[in-house]
Amino acid sequence: MINDAIRDREVRLVDENGEQLGVMPTQQAMALADERQLDLVKIAPQAKPPVCKLMDYGKYRFEQSKREREIRKNQKVITIKEVHLSATIQDHDVDVRYRAAVKFLQEGSKVKVSIRFRGRQIAHSEIGLEVMNSFAERVKEYGIVERRPLVEGRNMIMILAPREKDPKEAAKA
Repeated sequence: MINDAIRDREVRLVDENGEQLGVMPTQQAMALADERQLDLVKIAPQAKPPVCKLMDYGKYRFEQSKREREIRKNQKVITIKEVHLSATIQDHDVDVRYRAAVKFLQEGSKVKVSIRFRGRQIAHSEIGLEVMNSFAERVKEYGIVERRPLVEGRNMIMILAPREKDPKEAAKA
């Protein structure tokens, strides 16, 4: 709450430097804020009496949004890309999926590798497990298995995460 929105009879006031000015009526605190050309902002409404602070609220909001933008800018967004395999996949198709997965891992994305079992293939899920393990073995240079292959309904899913770069390579980049 700011300025006129504060309806309490009296407040504990803190000035812009953080010094306690004591408990005073809200009207006197408002007059003091106007005199110093600052806003009266309630910072602890649950306290008895509520604690208010003298501050330039517009400047405070601007600095807060600036900090949030900086945090968002430095944040790394992890995306999940998906590569589909099948239990009866041929070598050339595996090569194509391998190249796609490596590209995704080098970009810093996680890769979800999935196999959809059709018809009676689900009875031989060990074949799908072999395909998954051999695929994980091929991409181990670029990524690590974050989640082992797991059967969920008719699908088998494995998650690969990009391998952390060596400190030497990170220094070069």
